[in-house]
Amino acid sequence: MTTLNHSRAVAPRSVRPAEAAALIGVCRDTVYVLMRSGRLRSVKLGRARLIPVAAIEELLSASEDFAA
Repeated sequence: MTTLNHSRAVAPRSVRPAEAAALIGVCRDTVYVLMRSGRLRSVKLGRARLIPVAAIEELLSASEDFAA
């Protein structure tokens, strides 16, 4: 019998558009606009659209560079 160690939380590597919107601080529709424009990378896995957390970080750092 195997027991799982639940003491370590694993950070997700990708999130759905609604979760990405909450992380970025915009509405879900804005996330879809960013994906369509190519500014936010995403992958399609079956019917799900997933956004790598690294892509969110890239978007935010690019926005910081633009604002500076």
